[in-house]
Amino acid sequence: HVQLVESGGGSVQAGGSLRLSCTTSGNRRRSSNCMGWFRQVPGKEREGVAVIYTGGGVPDYADSVKGRFTLSYDKSKNTVYLQMNNLTPEDTAMYYCAAHPSCIASLAPRYNYWGQGTQVTVS
Repeated sequence: HVQLVESGGGSVQAGGSLRLSCTTSGNRRRSSNCMGWFRQVPGKEREGVAVIYTGGGVPDYADSVKGRFTLSYDKSKNTVYLQMNNLTPEDTAMYYCAAHPSCIASLAPRYNYWGQGTQVTVS
């Protein structure tokens, strides 16, 4: 079983920045080969923001965040980071960290493990 602990959400003005962190614990071997961030607003489906293969590789980003968000993985800390710059009100959502044994689903929210979510509000 994999546990995901998220941090870093909050409120920021448009044009500002936030960094989200997600650390895995538990039986994470092979269960979290793919990690990423998804977001959801009330009444809408959960959408992929950015995902990465933790064994190395280039992250995959949603078109809406390309050039503004950067996803990275620190193997020594089992932590994935989402640096969000130039935030807009459209980025307001609950952000969820997710992990899966593979990245076959990419940005589709078909992941085995999910964090509790952290709210990001941009005004």
